[in-house]
Amino acid sequence: MKYEQWNIPAPAEEKIAALMDAGYPYLVSAVLVSRGVETAEDAAVALERERTLSHSPFLMRDMDKAVARIQRALTDGEKLAVFGDYDVDGITAACLLGDYLRSRGGDVVIHIPGRFDEGYGLSCEAIRVLAEQGVRLIVTVDCGITGVEETAFARTLGVDVVVTDHHECKDVLPAAVAVVDPHRPDCGYPFKHLAGVGVALKLVLALGGDDREGALFARYCTLAAIGTIADVMRMEGENRAIVNMGLASIGHSDFIGLHALLREAGLADKPVSSIQIGFVLAPRINAAGRMGRAALAAELLLTEDEREAERMAKELCDLNRERQAVEQEIYAKAVEQLELLPPEEKHALVLAGSDWHQGVVGIVASRLSEKYSCPSFMIHLQDGVGKGSCRSYGGFNLFGALDACSDLLLGFGGHELAAGFTIEEANIPAFRKRMNQYVREHTGRDAPVSSLRIDAELTRPALVTLDEVECLGELEPFGAGNDRPVFCLRGALLESAQGVGQNRHLKVRLQKGHTSFEGIFFSVGADEAGVSAGSRVDAAFYLQVNEFRGSRSVQLQLLDLRPARAPSAREAELLALRETLLSGGALTPRDAARLLPSREQFTRTWRALERDAALGVLTDAELPLLRRLAAELGGADSFLRAGVCLDVFAERGLLTLERSGDELTLRLTAGGKRVELADCPYIIRLRGILQ
Repeated sequence: MKYEQWNIPAPAEEKIAALMDAGYPYLVSAVLVSRGVETAEDAAVALERERTLSHSPFLMRDMDKAVARIQRALTDGEKLAVFGDYDVDGITAACLLGDYLRSRGGDVVIHIPGRFDEGYGLSCEAIRVLAEQGVRLIVTVDCGITGVEETAFARTLGVDVVVTDHHECKDVLPAAVAVVDPHRPDCGYPFKHLAGVGVALKLVLALGGDDREGALFARYCTLAAIGTIADVMRMEGENRAIVNMGLASIGHSDFIGLHALLREAGLADKPVSSIQIGFVLAPRINAAGRMGRAALAAELLLTEDEREAERMAKELCDLNRERQAVEQEIYAKAVEQLELLPPEEKHALVLAGSDWHQGVVGIVASRLSEKYSCPSFMIHLQDGVGKGSCRSYGGFNLFGALDACSDLLLGFGGHELAAGFTIEEANIPAFRKRMNQYVREHTGRDAPVSSLRIDAELTRPALVTLDEVECLGELEPFGAGNDRPVFCLRGALLESAQGVGQNRHLKVRLQKGHTSFEGIFFSVGADEAGVSAGSRVDAAFYLQVNEFRGSRSVQLQLLDLRPARAPSAREAELLALRETLLSGGALTPRDAARLLPSREQFTRTWRALERDAALGVLTDAELPLLRRLAAELGGADSFLRAGVCLDVFAERGLLTLERSGDELTLRLTAGGKRVELADCPYIIRLRGILQ
């Protein structure tokens, strides 16, 4: 079980049926209802595909100044530099703006800084090199908002700077010709959640003018969509329009390098959704920056040579495989390290290593945040200085947290969900302590609880057809604020479970009612699953279409798998019989014989509890606990007698039982004392019935 808590909405069958009666598919209806959409009219609005951008780019503060300065550079033949970032957002933004300026005849240098030799954002050394090349205007994309010193340095060299960014602002803005960032406190732009590439797109539309807006949006929407999805921007407002149009246009994009990458990634001639962008295409582009080759990705997207495009696309995919291997190694070491941390330092995971690849620690931070349900801070150490990448969890504001610890940092930047920072190695212990305290204070939690939000329990599995799963595409694009739907089955029979991919993944077959499903649980081996074939389980998953050798079928992409929390029909019968005993109801001699544990069964149950409650406390769902104890006892009615053993131990004061929902907290309180179980009223009553 990966998640301690599943948040499953209450059944809403009547509301789902009402949407189905209005013509909406079962799965789409279930998801809409879980997200508060209950009428056909509201459903039509929620599923509407935005195709146009709502707001004039000139509503952004300083957009007029940025346009005027760039237009002058184009008119006067000045040499310009587009200064990007080494992630997908920055690379696509630099390519988008650079391509447009070149189409206008601009003398343009596209500069993507090296992650390892230059680092994030503007640097004085890069500005000096560009100035020596004759650059007189630098336009930043997806960076620059914190470049106060660098912008001032550029001015001393006679180089103007136009900043376009989407990251959070600090108190002092760069003294640039223009600073275009919707997060500026004095910027009245209505939509604050554009990616860096979204801001770059808005700049291009402003430069092109109203009469060319449609054509420019059509050309660049795919690049903008890729960067927006990869940067995990909120999937609402103008971002929905950008991504909707970008996905619809990807098959006939003008960028031949993008088509080469689609072919190399196995996505050519296939429908491409936000899921494929986020999990297949974007990681390959991102791998270039993470492995110190960001310029390769930009060259691929801008090349007009098909042979070169094929070569570079293959190289990007090779880099991605290398990145995956490095990531696995760092992740394993990080898990080993965090297991040594005391509980009070596990509210925010602050981990550091000198042999950790600087370009990969951010991905590992994401995985750790998801696994341990808390913000994660991964730090690459070199020469006494750490460069950190951090990822949020549950909407926790990373930027605000770093700002609160700024006295311990050499620098930081980013936004609420993802950020970077530099820190002296000596300050890391103090930073760890301060950050854990900050997280406790701002989340209101004594300890992190990993939780999974379920959109809908599938109570009618027979309706989950291939057509129904394909209809989930109507809910696209998925992203922050419009998450990919998560479904669950409760009390399903686990027909089979076997390791695949050298036992790195688990392939399962589940049956619910008369319907069976194939499923895959990535990165979970058969020995880690905690369940076995033949048992009843709860499964949480995405629904997807699996294509294999021309055949298409419904597949569950498992997110979690746990012993069923709801009783089977037989278990419900036994629980009712046990309750009859506890409440003093009428019992037959046959009932009493089934309920009464033997002395050996009491002993084996107690030993199992002592083993599982190593520190004297055991928290688990009651049904899985009873099933495990029943397996220890063996024989007929072992499930029933395991429950009676718990009740007798509790009545005799050997343990306490606290119930919260389906969770049971059991505390052993015997303290070495001996009691006579035969004096328990339940045992006396059962033996009396049998006499």
